[in-house]
Amino acid sequence: MPKFTLTCHNFETGHKRQMIYDSSVSTLNWKDTGLSVIQNTKVQDPKNVKVAKMEKGKGELENIKIQLGLSCNYSCSYCSQRFVPRAKTTNYKQIDDFVKNMDNWYYGNGKPRFEFWGGEPLVYWKTLKPLAIALKNKYPNATMGMVTNGSLLDKDKNDFLEEYGFSIGMSHDATGQKHRGPDPFLNPESKASIIDLFKRLAPKGRMSFNSMIHLKNISREAIQKWFENFVEKEIGAEYLQYLKICEGGFIDAYDEGGLNTSLLDGEKDIEYRIKAASELRKNSTSRFTLVDQKAREFIKSLRTGRIVESLPQKCGMSERKNVAVDLNGNVLTCQNVSSVSTNPKGISHHIGHVNNLDKVEIKTGTHWSDRPDCPKCPVIQLCKGSCLFLSGELWEASCNNAYSDNVTMLCNVIDSISGYFPIHIEGDFREDRKDIFWALNGKPNNVRKNKKVFKDFKPQPVTIIRRKSYVSKS
Repeated sequence: MPKFTLTCHNFETGHKRQMIYDSSVSTLNWKDTGLSVIQNTKVQDPKNVKVAKMEKGKGELENIKIQLGLSCNYSCSYCSQRFVPRAKTTNYKQIDDFVKNMDNWYYGNGKPRFEFWGGEPLVYWKTLKPLAIALKNKYPNATMGMVTNGSLLDKDKNDFLEEYGFSIGMSHDATGQKHRGPDPFLNPESKASIIDLFKRLAPKGRMSFNSMIHLKNISREAIQKWFENFVEKEIGAEYLQYLKICEGGFIDAYDEGGLNTSLLDGEKDIEYRIKAASELRKNSTSRFTLVDQKAREFIKSLRTGRIVESLPQKCGMSERKNVAVDLNGNVLTCQNVSSVSTNPKGISHHIGHVNNLDKVEIKTGTHWSDRPDCPKCPVIQLCKGSCLFLSGELWEASCNNAYSDNVTMLCNVIDSISGYFPIHIEGDFREDRKDIFWALNGKPNNVRKNKKVFKDFKPQPVTIIRRKSYVSKS
């Protein structure tokens, strides 16, 4: 069993105390008394736990991700699709056959969620619009969503997206957009259309700005302040109440661009963790839905003793209820690949066809439980593994990013429920990850070194301060 001894610090009294955390059943107890740090409610029965491995077959579908194609009018620095080979373009002529054929493979409750994916999905507007109409006619209770860079929006598209109940996530990194790619807010027409759509959808809870954290954009607080300032000055102070920031995690590395914006050495790990922990404790990242979601879910896991085998993969694509398809009916590992692409080991991402969903099997990825380090990692209950099809250097970089991100959230939640902030984790896992902030033993002799030099990135030192508790919200 992966048990960990957490050395924790009370910043108000200066007192240190230890806890025992068992990630396999998500229990947290004081070491000196053996008492639980947080009251348990309904503890999971191991006999009733569904083991969440890479499930074979798809069925009882709830979330259908439709990959329209990988073309995009932008080229962003860490895009997960930049070097993915493109399949033959799908188009509106395939819509009727695709929708009619759904009778042969969609057996749900009539309330599916359809997500429309690119590249940039609005590049495929001539296909997306009639496809959405056909699907809504067939499944009136369906919900629809899309992530877009926003640059191709206009009034007609906004009218349609509002009428058909779309939820929109607009990708923009705020303070870090210049490191990501073009900025649609610098184009007056795009800016006006984005603002128009926000005014329509945000009050209905159907629009967010989606930002990612990376080496050149490490401050959630700065991102939040940027968007608050933008909404207040450009849209109106009355709309601040509707501002939410989605995605919000540290990037995975899919290519050289992702590596260049990852935490590739120990010093960068610590710089990021200190800044992230400080901002979490100040509660200056409250508009990031990911932060609140992870805090609530981890607290729930502690109260229910969530058994680790029940954890699905982070992306959810290992589950039967989620599927990614193209208009040819090809089933894909996920929406970020094509039927002619392969994973880093050369295995095809074309994993089956909708007419044979029971035989679909993801062989392109590795479930977190089958990786050597994940099952014995102290943050697995929050992380749920990085991208399932990454391997080698890309996997290592993504894992390092995910650990630094999730360990600060682990510390923040434990502090919020106990008043004691973890600074060291002892257990059977990587030695270089134990002294979380180099606060107990200082900088180690053998620091993981970065192979690259980032001359334009100079993070500032941050002091960790107190934040308000999640307990009253949970």
